[in-house]
Amino acid sequence: MLDLNLIRSNPEYVRNALKKREYEVDFTELLAWDARRRELLIENENTKAERNRLSKQIPQIKKQGGDATELLATLKEMADRIKEMDEEQSQLEQKINAFVIALPNLPAEDVQAGGKEQNQVVKIFGEKPVFDWEPKNHVDLCQDLKLIDYERGVKMGGNGYWLYTGEGAKLEWALLNYFISEHLRDGYTFMLPPHLLTYECGLTAGQFPKFEEDVYRLTEEGFHFLLPTAETALINLYRGEILSEDELPKRLFAYTPCYRREAGTYRASERGMIRGHQFNKVEMFGYTRPEDSDAMLQELIGKACRLVEGLGLHYRLSKLAAGDCSASMATTYDIELWIPSMNEYKECSSVSNARDYQARRGNIRFRRNETKKTEFVHTLNGSGLATSRLMPAIVEQFQQPDGSVIVPEVLRPFFGKDRITRP
Repeated sequence: MLDLNLIRSNPEYVRNALKKREYEVDFTELLAWDARRRELLIENENTKAERNRLSKQIPQIKKQGGDATELLATLKEMADRIKEMDEEQSQLEQKINAFVIALPNLPAEDVQAGGKEQNQVVKIFGEKPVFDWEPKNHVDLCQDLKLIDYERGVKMGGNGYWLYTGEGAKLEWALLNYFISEHLRDGYTFMLPPHLLTYECGLTAGQFPKFEEDVYRLTEEGFHFLLPTAETALINLYRGEILSEDELPKRLFAYTPCYRREAGTYRASERGMIRGHQFNKVEMFGYTRPEDSDAMLQELIGKACRLVEGLGLHYRLSKLAAGDCSASMATTYDIELWIPSMNEYKECSSVSNARDYQARRGNIRFRRNETKKTEFVHTLNGSGLATSRLMPAIVEQFQQPDGSVIVPEVLRPFFGKDRITRP
């Protein structure tokens, strides 16, 4: 959530910053509501103070045998006015909150304006594999090697689901073990959060109210939904709390399946595991002081890149333009894997800095040791990593002429073999 004080003091700056996202906003109504609310606040407080002063006169008047009828009538009028102001103030606060809660985050100053066509490639690792035979696509490879049963996955879950089987399940679990062991080695705290979350979790993460229809809602009464990413859970870990400065930074990671509605139809090129309603992911998450968040962003980017490089996969790192960043994030970098059969790169990790946007929504603060004042924390997240794009990249980039696939060396201790061959 954006700082209302910033909008009030410099609306043109905020409007121009949001334009970088190709997001147009008019603050005229908001500022009028806010001005009226502040007027009411002053009038209401003054009226209540005057009512309290006059109320103290009644016992004295009665004690002296006087008539307090006129004063009681005045107090009744004041009470009615206070009730009217309270109601109007409440309505204005609801309007202001609904307006501000729907605004996206301000992009960082160094983020390029525009949509995804303005994304910048900042790093390339490795080279595109070259084959001197006719390579297969990941769907055929996974079927030939009995790694994925697409047909039975669809039979059980419908379109957008698949079934890991045999060595495919082992390879998936090897990837997760590799990620978890690396994060533990780096001193991150392992979390296993609930998969069923409340509405407040989506609101704090910045995914609600705009994307309420994109999650799997499971209850008619109340609002409980399956988490679309562990970020939605981890941002709520300290919701409504005040941390001490000594507790920061917090470095966390979690393993969860992720459940997402994918709108629209699937392109033929996106069959298999490229798009799906359920996939596994290890998510990194950080809470920091404002002055430390840029450093943690680079830390998370470095960790995600090292995981992919450890697998030996060719990828590129892109800095997203403002219009391609999610609404909650000020800065985002994507790690994009090369999928030979598609002749394009597909994202397997997004690393982002939300700054204080999510913390304001969830009222997550820390107390400075020196001043004892509270400030909003900064929050960051990054996939470390999502597996549904990794397996297609592994089998396609490391396929051999005989139809086998070389297993990345870092996975062999978990997988138990250096090559996947046809059963």
